[in-house]
Amino acid sequence: MHKAGYVNIIGNPNVGKSTLMNALLGEKLSIITPKAQTTRHRILGLLNDDNYQVVFSDTPGILSPHYKLQEKMMQSVKTALEDADLFIVLTDIYEDFDNEQILARIKNAGVPVLLLVNKSDLGSEAEVTGKCELWQSAYPDWYVMPVSALTGHNLERVFGQILEMLPESPPFYPKDDLTDKPVRFFIEEMVREHILLNYKQEVPYSVEVETESFKEEENIIHIRCVIHVARESQKGIIIGHKGQALKKVGTDARKSMESFLGKKVFLELHVKVSKNWRENENQLRRFGYH
Repeated sequence: MHKAGYVNIIGNPNVGKSTLMNALLGEKLSIITPKAQTTRHRILGLLNDDNYQVVFSDTPGILSPHYKLQEKMMQSVKTALEDADLFIVLTDIYEDFDNEQILARIKNAGVPVLLLVNKSDLGSEAEVTGKCELWQSAYPDWYVMPVSALTGHNLERVFGQILEMLPESPPFYPKDDLTDKPVRFFIEEMVREHILLNYKQEVPYSVEVETESFKEEENIIHIRCVIHVARESQKGIIIGHKGQALKKVGTDARKSMESFLGKKVFLELHVKVSKNWRENENQLRRFGYH
């Protein structure tokens, strides 16, 4: 008997969806920062064994769109609501997932639902139990349990439940694949991760990264990335005084790339103004927001 299916993780920004998927996969595929809206694309992570293929789907956190980029992000959530074999609805002990429209669509989808209350390591036993009981009374058909994606608490139990709930099916992807995304996508995400970590306010949300060249030699990989910003003033902020801010991003991103690729990396970063790219349909398509 072989099991396979899409396990689509749905939740608000900042509840730890990417941390959960990375922990279940045992690989860092989705970038993680303390900032909301870190995830922009739907990312698939494949966990393979002789008897199963679990296709985890990390989606952007659910929000009310304020510009075209966010509209595209929410379209990827819509797709995830349509092709799930199993939903993981992720909340945490601090907040409730209160999007009634999304909850109704998940409830009516006719597939199993795991509701996980994350960050259980940060609350008292009474707080965690109370939160789980509230969800269980609201959705008695769902399987509710507390977890900590950060410490790994209950994740083995979660995975056992996932395998139990998945349908019998042949694999959807080749068994040696880890994800549906190309290497260049992860290169760009690593640069963007360190921009999110190193800059404040609106600047990180106005940035898109594009891999201009990727040349692999025997002992080193030469990578050139362009950082697109929405306004001229942001270019100076990204570069920083005497280029120091950009240099730090480059150093940090290069280390992440070397760890991911298992090879020495020479990384070039350049900054370009692409005015109001977040509202430009052609630019968004070029950056992979279909």
